[in-house]
Amino acid sequence: MFRTLDVVLIAVMTAAATVTYSLKHQAENKQEEVRKLDAEIKLEEDTIDLLKADWALLTQPSRLNRLVKTFEGDLKLVPTESTQLVQPNELPMPMAELPALEPAKDAKADAKVADGKKNTKKKNTDAIQTGSVAN
Repeated sequence: MFRTLDVVLIAVMTAAATVTYSLKHQAENKQEEVRKLDAEIKLEEDTIDLLKADWALLTQPSRLNRLVKTFEGDLKLVPTESTQLVQPNELPMPMAELPALEPAKDAKADAKVADGKKNTKKKNTDAIQTGSVAN
């Protein structure tokens, strides 16, 4: 009986050691994955910091003024006038809101247009609201 019990206990201890080793191995693999992800995150954060510093350097007003003066003849830049700024409600209405144009009533009208003859029907474009633009 002791021999059978000894064999069973040895088998249980071997199984427990195997399970413990496999759990330890899986934990080490997961820990290595976490280290790799942390390194990637750190690299991305460093890259973002570098890009922010680069952006701050490129958008310095003194640098931009120097570039504007250097390329003034090529760019022909002028300051924005206050009258050039509009509010969103002053913009023309979107194309979807424009009144639908009437389609040709018959084939004769289509033939006139196709022949290059002048279409006598005029579109009334003065009725379109354009915001602050004077008519």
